[in-house]
Amino acid sequence: MNFALLFCYLHFDFLYITSAAIEDLSMDARQNKLAAIERALDALEPHRRSCALCPRRCGANRAGGGKGFCFTGDAAVVYASFLHRGEEPCISGATGSGTIFFSGCSLQCVYCQNYRFSHFIKGKALSDEELSESMLKLQEEGAANINLVTPTHVVLPILRALRIAYGKNLAIPVVYNTSGYELAPVIDLLAGIVDVYLTDIKYSDPFLAQELSGDALYPSFAQGALWKMYEQAHRYEMENGMMKRGVVVRHLVLPGQQENTINFLRWMEDNKLKECFLSLMFQYRPYFKAGDFPAIARTVSRKEYEAITAFFYSYCKSITHGWVQDLNTDDSLAGVHF
Repeated sequence: MNFALLFCYLHFDFLYITSAAIEDLSMDARQNKLAAIERALDALEPHRRSCALCPRRCGANRAGGGKGFCFTGDAAVVYASFLHRGEEPCISGATGSGTIFFSGCSLQCVYCQNYRFSHFIKGKALSDEELSESMLKLQEEGAANINLVTPTHVVLPILRALRIAYGKNLAIPVVYNTSGYELAPVIDLLAGIVDVYLTDIKYSDPFLAQELSGDALYPSFAQGALWKMYEQAHRYEMENGMMKRGVVVRHLVLPGQQENTINFLRWMEDNKLKECFLSLMFQYRPYFKAGDFPAIARTVSRKEYEAITAFFYSYCKSITHGWVQDLNTDDSLAGVHF
């Protein structure tokens, strides 16, 4: 996602917790990371031959050359790797987030702004060693973290690459930047590996989820995965304004779908997920196939923006950290910039 749009800072308070510098991981911390990676790889290895890494559970035999619902085989295909300064402030900071965009996707939203590489395979298939070198190169360039964008379907090569990278002094936080279309047991296995979860919750409405992303169960999967993320990382840690540990929940407001957003906000508030950082986004543009769906073939209106923000301010009293994106009609400020 791109956050070049101006942010309107809410009444949110930022509690900066001083933590030990992660720039130099202790030997114990590094060994704990490596041990957690080994446990996860042992548990997930069977998915190479019958994939059930995401809720699609397509059963692809990747080890045998098969491709999953996500169009991906056994290797991670990287579309782009660079310092990204357009994420939320606590993710990008001054130096930029070390962002790795993976090709392919298990969700396949009809309005995807990254459709050029999420709905198609574009980029270079990297070996585990090459992927680890990409991570280390970003660290050398001053990246605030390693930001894994759309990692769900390539979690196995990511884990193998992290195993190599930690052996070669990777020392910055790992950000798991996901659509939210996750299986809770897989997220459970990432405990001790992922430092920051940056997750979407796109839908509270199962009918909308079915129509636009092909799975009415998306809300259940996304909410279940978020609870696992929250268990692992809700005691967030900030250092000099940068998140070293924590959970950021993104919600992209869709035009004509006000109740979808209000019900999502109500769920967040009613469940008292008060240590999550909320990123409420109004940057929607009708990308890809959105023109085929009249209800979302436009941008969010000023009236919708005002109604949603009014509800947020009046109802969501326990959500005290995060950002609300200003409504901006400038198309040049939407989408990912490379």
